[in-house]
Amino acid sequence: MEPSEEGSSIRASAEEVASEFRSLVDSNDVDSLKKLQHLIMGRLQDSNAVLSHFNEYSEHCFVDVSSDFSRNTRLLRSMKSDLDYIFQKLRNLENYGVRKYNRKDAENGEKYQDMCWRLR
Repeated sequence: MEPSEEGSSIRASAEEVASEFRSLVDSNDVDSLKKLQHLIMGRLQDSNAVLSHFNEYSEHCFVDVSSDFSRNTRLLRSMKSDLDYIFQKLRNLENYGVRKYNRKDAENGEKYQDMCWRLR
């Protein structure tokens, strides 16, 4: 077979398969599918536009509050550090008091221990 004859036979076969396929499928169904696809595409484009707008709005809001978050985070870390320091000093004072009063007499030490437990 020559290349031109081979190409024409392939073309003829393809046309025959296409015509058989067209006879199996109703054209109204194909048109209905096209309309549904266009409807779905329109809805997806609308959803995409809404989501894009929401993302822009969220980005704008994040820029507005990110400095507040950073400042408040630094403040909380500073407060935690201060509280850790205060509780460290309180523990040291408690230990100092226990050592001092246990040496003097047990009765006063017990009173001091009771007072320390009330502070917790």
